[in-house]
Amino acid sequence: MTFDLTDELFNEIVSALENQEHKFLIDAESDTLVDAASFDDDEDSKYALPEWNSAAGFRLREDFVNQLHAPLAHDELQNVLHSGRGVFRNFKSVLKEFPEVEKVWHLYRRRAMRSYIGGWYNGLREIWGLEKLDQTPEESDDLVHNDFIFQEYDPVKDRDIILNSAAALDPDYSWPQEIKDAVSVLWQHLFEYGDSVSQTGFVCRTLTGEFAGCITAAPILSYAGKTAIITSFFVPETCRGLGIGSELFSMCLSDLQKRGRQYVLTANTIIPDSLIPMT
Repeated sequence: MTFDLTDELFNEIVSALENQEHKFLIDAESDTLVDAASFDDDEDSKYALPEWNSAAGFRLREDFVNQLHAPLAHDELQNVLHSGRGVFRNFKSVLKEFPEVEKVWHLYRRRAMRSYIGGWYNGLREIWGLEKLDQTPEESDDLVHNDFIFQEYDPVKDRDIILNSAAALDPDYSWPQEIKDAVSVLWQHLFEYGDSVSQTGFVCRTLTGEFAGCITAAPILSYAGKTAIITSFFVPETCRGLGIGSELFSMCLSDLQKRGRQYVLTANTIIPDSLIPMT
């Protein structure tokens, strides 16, 4: 007897695999899970679930953290994985502190489990003499545009939040504090120059209205010129690694192109690792 791997059944299987206290079987007659203690998986209509244990769950979390580019969340999750105690519980607790990263984790986990469970299901279909199904997980919905709002830069509404955010940025933890302060001042001056010549750009916010990044640009020689300079471009550390920066940069370049700009300059302040105080 066969069964269909519906979305509902898939979700039940995922929950069952993460339940290390009970064992379940699939009842092909009802397309549901049943307690393995009450049935025998040798029955024609009962199927054992694919193997899954705490080691597999740990590897899934470890792989996620290794590819995560959100610095703060990455470091805290890495510490949890190496703590040796209460890893799964603490992993979940840390994610609660980074709601956007938590959404990325759920998407990552679902895609990984879809691939794993789908492979197991295709193994059964082969035994049944049925054609294998394409179990490649569909691309998830665009997290950036589903969970963040991108709007054109409004000098009245956005100027102060960008200036304050630039002042609060910590460019590099290894630099002396005075250097950090100086770089922040440079960024503020560049942004203020942009506002003086009518800069354009985009601001990103969460669905609750919290600032999540920005990019602005301004003409550098004349308003009608073909060259623009990026006057601000940053994403708060808690929101990095989610694709916000890439989306902002892409939107800005597209907008500048529509405005007739052919060249874009970025004024980066580069502090070499060999920098030492003169005293």
